[in-house]
Amino acid sequence: MHIGIPRERMKLEARVALTPAAVADLVRYGHRVFVERGAGTLSGYADDAYRAAGAELVADAQVLFAAAQLIVKVKEPQAMELEWLRSDHLLFGYLHLAAHLDLLHSMRDIGLTAVGFETVEEHGGLPLLAPMSTIAGKLAIQVGAHLLHSPQGGKGVMLGGLAGAKRGKVVVLGAGSAGGSAARAAAALGAEVTVFDIRADRREPMYDLGANVTALYPDTETVYRTLEDTDLLVGAVLVTGSKAPVVVGKSGVAKMQPGSVIVDISVDQGGCIATTHATDYADPTYRVNDVIHFAVTNMPGAVPRTATQALSAAILPYVLRLAAEGGMSDPVLAKAVNVAGGKVVHPALRGLLPD
Repeated sequence: MHIGIPRERMKLEARVALTPAAVADLVRYGHRVFVERGAGTLSGYADDAYRAAGAELVADAQVLFAAAQLIVKVKEPQAMELEWLRSDHLLFGYLHLAAHLDLLHSMRDIGLTAVGFETVEEHGGLPLLAPMSTIAGKLAIQVGAHLLHSPQGGKGVMLGGLAGAKRGKVVVLGAGSAGGSAARAAAALGAEVTVFDIRADRREPMYDLGANVTALYPDTETVYRTLEDTDLLVGAVLVTGSKAPVVVGKSGVAKMQPGSVIVDISVDQGGCIATTHATDYADPTYRVNDVIHFAVTNMPGAVPRTATQALSAAILPYVLRLAAEGGMSDPVLAKAVNVAGGKVVHPALRGLLPD
């Protein structure tokens, strides 16, 4: 199969879908791999490394899309890329179409087949979402700790505290890959951490993290009462393929103290906090009720070298499965299809459209 790896065009997105080593594996299996010049540069992978791996370097994305059957990319197609997509294309990447219904309609109208990394489910998990969620969870604590600093407009709290001073308070909504990662990072800093999740099997390992971690069921009264003295709130709630449910409304945000921080990792799926709206790394924060909000839709893009290595390792087996003869008959991948043949296929997305 002809496989294309374009340079990402989302603002300040520096990741690339596959490393040169992964490309070498695809070539060994007999596939032709086209890589747009400069696709891996910001992740630390030079064009020469892809050429040495057996890839064919192409000058621009339009040429790449014309040559490829399977497009493997990190983020959802940007406006200019829609012009290059065809009905016979197979697209594989993070799509997050529940939060981008206009894009969903455009991709449906093109008629291509699109498989979302975030909707691939296997062995009871989301293997292609998990590594980026883990990175986003760690970054949420790093970013949140920085935004709490007084020069950033924060309330001037150090999360870990020290002898003679109180620990900072962190609340995490959701204990999956992203939320669990955030809770572990905050606990390791020494913060006082409260994790909310509806699933007991997720609360238990959070409680076991240490004496500074409390794990609770997210009834609204308890969540809102906790927010009154929360320094950093991390939103990490996910419903596979669908919009994230709103767990904290505007009245909940209003309970937070001035200079507190919200990092909503769920923004890719619309956000789980009512005051969330998407931002990017060029202008990552805004304030509501004097609470700092950070809602960048591609958080792992800040660490492209690390993120690319983790992403490439996770997706390569599935790229090989997609590219194999009869790849779309693979039951795991077939279940992950978002749109195909001019129709919205994934049940979570169909449920978002009017009858």
